[in-house]
Amino acid sequence: MSRIGKKPVDVPSGVTAAVDGQNVKVKGPKGELVHRVHDDVVVEFKDGKVSVQPRNETKQARAMWGMSRTMVSNLVEGVTKGFEKKLEISGVGYRASVQGKNLVLALGYSHDVVYPIPDGIQIATGKPTEITVTGVDRQRVGQVAAEIRDFRRPEPYKGKGVKYAGEFIFRKEGKKK
Repeated sequence: MSRIGKKPVDVPSGVTAAVDGQNVKVKGPKGELVHRVHDDVVVEFKDGKVSVQPRNETKQARAMWGMSRTMVSNLVEGVTKGFEKKLEISGVGYRASVQGKNLVLALGYSHDVVYPIPDGIQIATGKPTEITVTGVDRQRVGQVAAEIRDFRRPEPYKGKGVKYAGEFIFRKEGKKK
C-alpha cells in the first residue's frame, strides 16, 4: 500500500488544475505544465484536490501509484514556487558567464564551452564561480544542471570541476614517493 499515493495533492488558490483522462494540466503564476500519468493509475480532481488511485491491484499499478502522485505534486509546486539547482565551479581560471541565450564556461579546455540555454529554463551567474538553474519543470531543471556538470565533473584529487552546491567530493590521496 502506497503511503505517498494515498495522500491527495492540495491545489492552492491561484492555481487551476484540470484532469482530462490521463492528462493532468496545471496552470499557475509561474507557468503551465501538462503531464500524462501512467495508464495503470486513475486521476481525479474534486474539492480543490487531485487524488490518485491504482486502476487494479497489480504490482505495476502499485508502483506507478506513488510515482504518479509525486509527479502531480511536482507540477503544482513548479507552477507556484518553481525549482532551483545551484552549481559551484572550483579550479584556477574556471568561470561561467551568461551571454545572451548562451552559458559560456571556461573549464580549462583550449576553448570555451558554449551551452545554449533551453526554453523554460533561466540560468544566472551571481559570481563567476556559481551557476543557478531555475525553472518550473523539475525534470528539465535537473537535466540541464546535470548536462552543465558533465562538461567537467569534479575530480577526486584536487576537487576541480563543476559540482552541485553541497555535494561532497570524496578526495583521494596523491601518489607517494
